[in-house]
Amino acid sequence: MADQEWAGFRSWLHSIAVVTFDLELGQVIENVYPASSTTSMATTLQDSLSEQDKTNVCYLAFPDSNSGIMGDIQFHFRIRRSGPRVPACSHHREYNSRCLPPLQMDHNFLFGFAYFRQVKDPSIRRGYYQKSVILLSYLPLVTFFTQLTTLIARKFFDSGELPLEVACHDIDRWTPPTPGHHLTLPVLGTLIELHIPSTTARSGDSSCETVTISSSAPLCPLSPLDTELFPVLLPLLDHLHTLWELSLTAEPLVVQAPSPAQCSATVQALTSLIHPLRFVADYRPFYTIHDADFKELTSSNSSALPAIILGVTNPFFNKALQHWPNLVRLADQPNNSKSPARSKTKVQSKFRNETKPGVFTATKPLLDKDKDIVKKITKGLQLKRPVEVQTALLRRYFLELTQTFMIPLERYLTSLMPLARTISPYRAPPKVRPFSCDDFIRSLESSGPQLTSRIKGDWPGLYRRFLKSPNFVGWYNTRAREMCSKLTLLHLESLAEAKIGIWMAGKAEVELVDMVLRIRSKLAEARREELPLPDIVVERLEGHVRTIVGTLPADLQ
Repeated sequence: MADQEWAGFRSWLHSIAVVTFDLELGQVIENVYPASSTTSMATTLQDSLSEQDKTNVCYLAFPDSNSGIMGDIQFHFRIRRSGPRVPACSHHREYNSRCLPPLQMDHNFLFGFAYFRQVKDPSIRRGYYQKSVILLSYLPLVTFFTQLTTLIARKFFDSGELPLEVACHDIDRWTPPTPGHHLTLPVLGTLIELHIPSTTARSGDSSCETVTISSSAPLCPLSPLDTELFPVLLPLLDHLHTLWELSLTAEPLVVQAPSPAQCSATVQALTSLIHPLRFVADYRPFYTIHDADFKELTSSNSSALPAIILGVTNPFFNKALQHWPNLVRLADQPNNSKSPARSKTKVQSKFRNETKPGVFTATKPLLDKDKDIVKKITKGLQLKRPVEVQTALLRRYFLELTQTFMIPLERYLTSLMPLARTISPYRAPPKVRPFSCDDFIRSLESSGPQLTSRIKGDWPGLYRRFLKSPNFVGWYNTRAREMCSKLTLLHLESLAEAKIGIWMAGKAEVELVDMVLRIRSKLAEARREELPLPDIVVERLEGHVRTIVGTLPADLQ
């Protein structure tokens, strides 16, 4: 099949892979869907996985150093792409411009949503049937793809590969992912309702997608972990403020758990604590010692640790990462969710006691803990409050905390914008003033969060840490681009409204030609940057060009 025939499929998924265990080769990719029909097609197939990508997918498809997990387990991972990349398709560019920052996709990383099954099978030489179905996608819609993977993988394990081919055709007919719209997506006889929040959503709303499945078959994901924040964060309730600070400032952090389901859900939850801010630093929900950049990440130099959150299950990481300053170690998940285990932060004994669950950190928290939210959630446990409500309470609390933190930054950034009256149609548009960390920290005295927030502590210290992090750089670059676009638009509008005839009087030919070239290049730039330039402005500017060209001598025209 020609690649453009799968354009609908590719706007949602990169591909679906089935990984199996081969006695000679270990974990190998058995099949990739949608299959390319001819060998010539395989070479021209856009955006195919490099050998390194395939190796990474194979190793992440199964639980690490298989810890005797029988039956089914579901988790997700994130790999850094290697090899040549194709530019993002128009659907993806459109999606990124309309969705909330935390849901934007990054084409350097690919998510894998895995459904692994291991059962005893005497007919196989090894005695076990081991297979994993993986949906690969650039979209960070974890709740949605976890549910979709459950649906597709179970059909595959019941009746072989035909459902995978059918699913590819079903997905190919879906409308592209569109933030702000309610999408109805039919797949394998089931309807999935999906809503992806857009940039116009109310600020208090959740910055996660909502998924509803209407199916005749009983379908529930294996654990509520990937879809609800509360059960994931409950064991860490006493330390959430510390973890929020670590996520905000993108400190190196290891999450160690007994299963990939638990570590991938926890890492994802930690990155989502700082919504509506996007976690721009690197994170790997599930990570193994076979990963291509394992050596680089675990090098013994503790002065230059990467800004990354790693989710691991292999006990080997106790040794390999013992120089890392922050560790979350989770116990086996008990079925009854009683009050969370209260483990006090002890840094010294971090690796002497290599199995003790808890949060161990060498980074001193800068803000005081807000005991009210802990009390509120704990009370909810006693009242048997529904999981969804507890999740909503946690989300709302941390959303408001992040907004409180970001407001002074937004306010300071606005003060760097030149005033509208400094924009002249006949001069280059003014520039945004540069961001000065010292000026910003000074501005906190009169407008910092300590004036409005109940939470006391060293706010300026937290800002200083944040300003050094990739999360700040990502936020600032996005905002700076938006501000430059805004200035370009205001400048073009002022030029469109200018009385060009009056300006032309007494101007030399060279100035007139220069103005024509400037207007044309500005319009070309606006088209290239896809700026929302009103038609009336374009018409007026093109009119100016015609007016000026009309007065020039014939040889110049």
